[in-house]
Amino acid sequence: MKILFFLPILILPIIVSSQRTTENDGDWNKQFLVLRNTAEADLMIRVGDIDNLGFGFDPDFNPFSGRSTWSHGFPWKINIEDARGTDRIMVLSSYKYGTAVEQDGYTSTTKRPDNNPVSIRMPLSDLKSVKVDSAALQMFIDDFQAPSMGSKFQVKINGLRFTEAEKMINRIDQTGPVGKLITLRLTPELLARLNADSLIIAIDDPTSKIGDGFSLDFVKLLINPKIIYKGKVQGRIIDHDTREPIPNATAVIEGYGMATSDEEGFFTLENIPAGLNIVKGSASGYSSDEKQVDVIADETTENVELTLKTSGKVTFNNKTLQEGDNLVLNNIQFDVNSAVLRPEGKAELEKLAALMKQNNSVEILLSGHTSSEGSAALNRELSLKRVRSCKDYLVSKGIDDGRISIKGFGPDMPVAPNDTEANRAKNRRVEMKVTRL
Repeated sequence: MKILFFLPILILPIIVSSQRTTENDGDWNKQFLVLRNTAEADLMIRVGDIDNLGFGFDPDFNPFSGRSTWSHGFPWKINIEDARGTDRIMVLSSYKYGTAVEQDGYTSTTKRPDNNPVSIRMPLSDLKSVKVDSAALQMFIDDFQAPSMGSKFQVKINGLRFTEAEKMINRIDQTGPVGKLITLRLTPELLARLNADSLIIAIDDPTSKIGDGFSLDFVKLLINPKIIYKGKVQGRIIDHDTREPIPNATAVIEGYGMATSDEEGFFTLENIPAGLNIVKGSASGYSSDEKQVDVIADETTENVELTLKTSGKVTFNNKTLQEGDNLVLNNIQFDVNSAVLRPEGKAELEKLAALMKQNNSVEILLSGHTSSEGSAALNRELSLKRVRSCKDYLVSKGIDDGRISIKGFGPDMPVAPNDTEANRAKNRRVEMKVTRL
C-alpha cells in the first residue's frame, strides 16, 4: 500500500481568540464546566475549551450551528493546560511507524508518544441529583476520515463499545482538516453507565494499522437534551439498477428521525441536530444505503440520493433471510428474573455465530422482549440484560461486537395477549433482525 504524505497548510486565516460566554456553554475558555437548566439540557457537563483546537473562531462563527470550520494548519503543540484528550493530534494505536501503509498529514508530522490516543475523563458528581431520562454526547471532531483511509474506529464508554457511535464515525469523511459538530444519543445500556463516578470516553482503532490522525476540540454531555440547533434533511430513495423511485421506503437518522418516501421516492426528515449526520435508506428486499449529510441550523440540506441494491440472502434455521428481515431465535429462554443463558440458548447462538463467520458482511440487531408481569421499567432493563448476555456470548465466539446492536423492549411489543401462560411464554423472546447483508 502506498504511503500518503500531506503537507501542512502554509496559508492560514487570521486566528481569532474564543473569548466568549454564552447561555448554553458559559465561559468557552473553561476546561471543565457544569451548567444546569439551560435551553438545551437539564444539565450540561463540558470537558475541553471551545476554541477550535487553539486556532480560534471568527467572532460570528457558531460551532453549534453545524457549519464546518475553515481548514487549519498542522501540526500544533500540545498545551498541558488543555483537558486530556482534547486539542491534540492522536494517531491510531494500531499504526506502527516505519511500515509501508497509508498515513495522513497528522501522522507524518507527529510522533509517539505525543500522538498516542488519550481518553477523556468526565467527572459525574454533579449528575447525582438529576433524574436522567435521556442523554446525548456532543463532540466537536476534527479530521476523521475512515471511509477514505480505511480505518475502523471503536468508541468505548466506560469500557463498553458504543456501537451506534462507531457506525456514525466510521462513515464520516472529513478533509481539510476541518472541525464539525456531531451529536450522539446514548442508548439505554449506556445510560446505566452514568451511575459511575466518571465517564471515560475512549476513541481508537486497535486493529486496522492505518496511519489516520484525528482530534477532538471538546465533548459535552447533555442530560435530558433539547435540540435547539436543528435543520431538515431531504432526499430521494431509488433503485440502484433501474434508477426508478422506491415508494414506502424508510429514511432514518438513528435516534433523531424517521420518514417514509412518497410515490416519487422523496422524503424529508425534520428536527435533525445540526452537524454531521448519517442518513440510512432501506426497503423490503433491498440492501440499505447510507450517506453523510451536513445539517445546518434552520436550513434544509440539498437532496441526498440513497440508491438501494437488491439484497443478498442467507439461510438460518431453514429460513431464507434478506436485509431487514426479523426472526425469533428458537430455544433462547431464561429463568424468572434471570439473564443467564441456558444450554439450549447457547446452542442456538452457536449456530448464529457460525452464520456470521460464514458471512462477514452480516450485521444484526438483537431485541429482547418480556411478558407483562411486574414493572414495565424493570422488564425493559431485564430484556436488555438478556440480549446483552446473548451478544457477549457471540463475541466470546469470535464475532466482532461492532456487528451486533441490542435493544431491550420489555413488554412494549407483545406478539400475543398476556392473558394465558402459553401466550406470555410467546412474548418472552429474543428476536434477530438482519440490519446489513
